[in-house]
Amino acid sequence: MAARRPRERALAVENQPCNKTPPSLRSFSAERINRHHESTTAGRNVPDHHNDPRVEDDALIRGRGKFVDDVEKQGVGHAVFVRSPHAHARIVSIATDEAAKMPGVIGVLTAADLPGIGTVTRHPPIPGRGGAKIAFSHRPPLAQHKVMHVGEAVAMVVADTLTAALDAAEQVMVDYEELPSVIDARAALQPDAPQLFDTIPNNLALDWPGPVDDPANVDAIEQILQTAAHVARVTVTHQRMVMAPMEMRGGTAGYDAKTERYTLRVCSQGAGPMRDMLAAIMGIDRSALRVITEDVGGAFGLKSGAYPEYPTLLAAAKIFGRKIHWMANRSEAFNSDNQARDNVTVGELALDENGKFLALRARQVQNLGAYVASAGIQLATNNYARCFPAVYDIPKLDIGVQCVYTNTLPTGPYRGAGRPEANYVIERLVDEAARVTGIDRVTLRRRNLIPASAMPYKTAIGTTFDSGEFPEIFDKALTLADFDNFDKRRSESEANGKLRGLGLSCFLEHSGGVPNEGAYLTFPGKDTLMVNLNVGNTGQGHATVYPRLVAEKLGIDVVHVKHKSGDSDLDIKGSPSVASRSTITAGTAVVRTIEAMIEKGKTLAAHVLEADEKDIAYASGAFTVIGTDRQIGLFDLAAKAVELKDKGEVTDTLDTKLDVDTPQTFPNGCHIAEVEIEPETGELAVVAYYAVDDCGVMLNHKLVHGQVQGGLAQGIGQALLENAVYDSSSGQLVTGSFMDYAMPRAHHIPSLLRDDAHPVPATTNPLGVKGVGEAGTTASLAAIMNAIADAVPTAAHMDMPATIEKVWRACQEMQQAE
Repeated sequence: MAARRPRERALAVENQPCNKTPPSLRSFSAERINRHHESTTAGRNVPDHHNDPRVEDDALIRGRGKFVDDVEKQGVGHAVFVRSPHAHARIVSIATDEAAKMPGVIGVLTAADLPGIGTVTRHPPIPGRGGAKIAFSHRPPLAQHKVMHVGEAVAMVVADTLTAALDAAEQVMVDYEELPSVIDARAALQPDAPQLFDTIPNNLALDWPGPVDDPANVDAIEQILQTAAHVARVTVTHQRMVMAPMEMRGGTAGYDAKTERYTLRVCSQGAGPMRDMLAAIMGIDRSALRVITEDVGGAFGLKSGAYPEYPTLLAAAKIFGRKIHWMANRSEAFNSDNQARDNVTVGELALDENGKFLALRARQVQNLGAYVASAGIQLATNNYARCFPAVYDIPKLDIGVQCVYTNTLPTGPYRGAGRPEANYVIERLVDEAARVTGIDRVTLRRRNLIPASAMPYKTAIGTTFDSGEFPEIFDKALTLADFDNFDKRRSESEANGKLRGLGLSCFLEHSGGVPNEGAYLTFPGKDTLMVNLNVGNTGQGHATVYPRLVAEKLGIDVVHVKHKSGDSDLDIKGSPSVASRSTITAGTAVVRTIEAMIEKGKTLAAHVLEADEKDIAYASGAFTVIGTDRQIGLFDLAAKAVELKDKGEVTDTLDTKLDVDTPQTFPNGCHIAEVEIEPETGELAVVAYYAVDDCGVMLNHKLVHGQVQGGLAQGIGQALLENAVYDSSSGQLVTGSFMDYAMPRAHHIPSLLRDDAHPVPATTNPLGVKGVGEAGTTASLAAIMNAIADAVPTAAHMDMPATIEKVWRACQEMQQAE
């Protein structure tokens, strides 16, 4: 069967339509947001800059950003990928002759033209049950023998113009032999399911027994569940999500034949880690590849790892001897980007007769898609398990996960990345436990919260929470939400013919991710200090935070400090900006590098000032001989050090590079949502949202608030709207455009949004920071779904997204039951 690129689908699905006119941008103004912030920075020598503006925004607002597609197109080859229209098929033949003859075509590549490139799948080892290794599926940059999902790249056409490349791609004829497909992970585990890989029985990549592979613990928890006074049980589903950043993926590759060196300008969350992944895939030395990342129009985990297109672009640049540029369109992104979530969890919580938690068991089935995405299994296993038991004292835990292959796009990191899954099942279980025991949901939570006096608290899976004041945060959230007067608000809604519900969601997550991160401080001249970092800035405000931090630590004006990242040639160790890790790991690296630079500066200053090194002190931008007025400024010393090194009098300058390990931290909090429902139509609105977060010491309140609000927006999307739907018989992505895939808009964000801070400094890093990037998404799902169940009890076991139709049906069932 000959086939061309798949056409965009436009079929209706059960997603809530976005049919309201959004309010003006004023809906996000300070006048509609009541903000309550506290700070505990006093005495910690940590800056507290509530009103510091984001320095990145001026250029972006004026259209002066430089994104992937902002590249000089003159003389550049334009790439278009030919993609599979089938979810599972054998490639019989690929005919490229007609395409190669088309006007303006530079060439056409297939897998046969890329013999030296290895598998795109790169993942750290994670032991399964009994020490079993992950069963990896080979992922070629261009499909060679089979296609495993709709949208998998089969060929690449390069032409002088994008139009010519698109026209020629239509002439690449692929003969497929279609094979049976499976899109559901639980179905893929069944004995009669299609076997996707000859070497991977039952499509099971990994059977993970939890952080501790201990049969005795499993047996003990089974016994507790059988004999406990009460057991709450829930089955919760995290639907598949399309990440959909504003800027799609793309890249521009080049190759210098003289130096035998590749260059890739690409949107990423860390140029250095992207370089390392691609060098391994290409089978080349790291020094033979430079990766550059400039402005990034949204990432959320999507742009943290390598994709098949990138090594193909690099190979094409060498083969054709010119720069090659590719930019995905939105339809292509729907069928080629990693997707998110897609798992089902069965949770069980045992309680004694007084409502004390005894044990929790969770069994999750994770849909990996056709291949293992970067860190994909890590999210479903370790990231997930580390969140248990959240803020509750649960003596026994048994967490197990099965990671399964299907004929869908790979699932990868997306805001939260395992944290929303864990906290969602816990908070749905706690509300279910309140129903089972008859104990008020507030009382039940208070009875089981870990007290501050228990810190540091070692969990049943071996993780240690270093700090936290969970009961205090819970009470603070109830006060912020005016919980005591909720019944009055409920009555007012009922008087207007509407149903009102309030949902509680305590949460705990972990931030930091991979602990190693570096920083590089350089003095390029003109009284300027560059703070060079590995972690990529994808909207978090790095250029606002890090220069201010350096200026505060050194006692100099922030105008002298500049920020740079996004160039692998800086050769700074570390990982991408994921897992709310940047401020924790890079911030710590910056502090430690400053300390090392000052010590180096004392040695240099002693030489210049002809004093003993022990008599040199640093303060307020100058090195001084103690007890005298003899001193030299920081920037003068930096310039002098270069001069002395050139003369051979000293061996080093003030430029300082360092990498350090920083332990994880555990942000936590309590979020409360109020919803109002029109029972005759099922229309639902999140009318109020309250958040109290412990993200440790806050370096910039505005950025913290923005992170909480952004996470909430994505949580609202998952709770109420978003759902990536595949056709079960063909494996086609039905929700292949924004005509079918509903995204949150301005009017979905509650007009009453109050966020408060309860910062308890982390004890594991010098800044006392914990991270906040995942908090809004992690907490909001259960807050909203529990609020819906509070308003409509028949919705207690409703799966996300809570669409208009689902809510309406639940309202009808409730009315019939009455």
